[in-house]
Amino acid sequence: MKDPQPLDRAGRAALADVALGRQAPDLVLRNGRVVNVFTGQIESADVAISAGRIAALGRYRAEHELDLAGCYVTPGFIDGHVHLESAHLVPSEFARAVVPRGTVAVVADPHELANVGGVDALRWFIRDAAATPLRVHTMVPSCVPASPFETPGAVLGPQMVAGLRREPGVSGLAEVMNVPGVLAGDPELLAKLAAFDGGLIDGHAPGLSGAQLCAYLDHDIRSDHESTTAAEVREKVGRGMYIGLRQGSSARNLRDLLPAVDDRTARRCFLVTDDRSPADLADLGHLDDCLRICVAEGMDPVRAVTLATLNPAEYLGARDRGAIAPGYVADLVVLTDLREFRATAVLIDGCEVARDGAPLWACAPVPPPAALLGSMHLAPVTADRFAVPVSGAFVRVIEATPGQLRTGSSVVPAPVRDGQVIADPAAGLAKLAVLERHHGGGGGGLGLVRGLGLRRGALASTMAHDAHHLIVCGVDDRDMAAAVNFLIGCGGGFAVAAGETVIAALPLPVAGLLSPQPFADVAGQQRMVRRALCGLVDGDHDPFDTLQFLALTVIPTLKLSDRGLVDVDRWRHVDLFVAQPQADCQRPAG
Repeated sequence: MKDPQPLDRAGRAALADVALGRQAPDLVLRNGRVVNVFTGQIESADVAISAGRIAALGRYRAEHELDLAGCYVTPGFIDGHVHLESAHLVPSEFARAVVPRGTVAVVADPHELANVGGVDALRWFIRDAAATPLRVHTMVPSCVPASPFETPGAVLGPQMVAGLRREPGVSGLAEVMNVPGVLAGDPELLAKLAAFDGGLIDGHAPGLSGAQLCAYLDHDIRSDHESTTAAEVREKVGRGMYIGLRQGSSARNLRDLLPAVDDRTARRCFLVTDDRSPADLADLGHLDDCLRICVAEGMDPVRAVTLATLNPAEYLGARDRGAIAPGYVADLVVLTDLREFRATAVLIDGCEVARDGAPLWACAPVPPPAALLGSMHLAPVTADRFAVPVSGAFVRVIEATPGQLRTGSSVVPAPVRDGQVIADPAAGLAKLAVLERHHGGGGGGLGLVRGLGLRRGALASTMAHDAHHLIVCGVDDRDMAAAVNFLIGCGGGFAVAAGETVIAALPLPVAGLLSPQPFADVAGQQRMVRRALCGLVDGDHDPFDTLQFLALTVIPTLKLSDRGLVDVDRWRHVDLFVAQPQADCQRPAG
């Protein structure tokens, strides 16, 4: 949905006539308890709505009324940073998943699609999103590719980025992940920043502190959603940043960060999901889930609502959103309580768009470009594709932690059989490979990972941030080949293999990232994948949530791209084999 036009004087005078009783409202929400995010209070009042905006609060009557019978009314929820692709739904279907839960707007960074399909993919994303009531504030990806350590599927250069600023629906420049490039003054990256001078520029700066943080902020980058500690939140707020408190599927940081949200910092914080899977959207929810966590952890409910409404609206520069006040856009949520945050009604532009968890609109998705339906350019593989001949006594290992995007790095004696490095599930070690899939070049990187809990079988995915090549992890090379070949055949997605057979899968034929199927079907397929993992993986986590970030070469410490291992801290490629352990090779995830 397009944003409403700013009110002119005539429009404001018409709202004033409604407030003064000279004209009847279009709609009145009667007998509600209004959550006031300005004062932190809850007040009993009717909400008078006219021409899609709030005209007044008080006591009003109209021909069309909705009796709330004491239910709460809050501003509509705004997700301050999300990648819709992580839900594996086309944008129009994503809207049907989140709007009934109270989300009326999202700040979306479609850099997953951009990495696969470039500008054409972005324009399709914007068009399909605009066909729904959900307000999608599209941010132009700043880092396509994310780093110089991978083979890009597409490249968005400075001129392309500048041209996209003029596209309808574009709100700013998306997360600037290449922190070393910013600090080194990379000319192309600085040109992209210059293209958005005076506009909104999102940040992405895990662990950045001190003088480097100041230098990063000197480039007018004003947000971050990668904080993992309360101390990091406090420092970044103190330097003028807005902080996205993240609770996604792959990174769940909210509970750790809430101690930093107090009277001094709260107004600079907002809730974000970043990456949330379809099953988690169905079973846990969206921002409603984040709000439940905030209240369960002891936060005042009105403050929690403010984190999901007024704060992200102000960060966006949307002066007429995020609150229930005269002249504000009537994007509203009706809730029975402020503990569970179950929406009984959702209004956008003063029109009811969802009721009791179900969307009230229908729309035909915009067909994706043909190139996005044929994005797999990878020949079938055999088990020997994953052979690693021994060439050293020790090997580097990516140390993964479920629920976190940062990894550690260790060096261990190479597990060897018949002159080949092998997986060692008893020691928690699995093989890892990233295969180039965009250009048919046949390249690939090989490594070892610990922390996914894989005891047998293999997992493969074309959701592999940010270049989205094909990533596969396994303890058996034949199972790895089976999972890879299945995804080649179906156009991408997720696959679980055991006994050289794929036992569960979620096909994602649109760019290897999205499904054209309805939300309920996609969530159901992901649940089947998770059930198949029960006999293969230790623990109750979904290893795919962690696996897809092991190729993200802009988040410390050790990652794997299609070109090999990357030491993100030192911003360079490193060898898998090490002659002997060194102190500087051992680094924890934190």
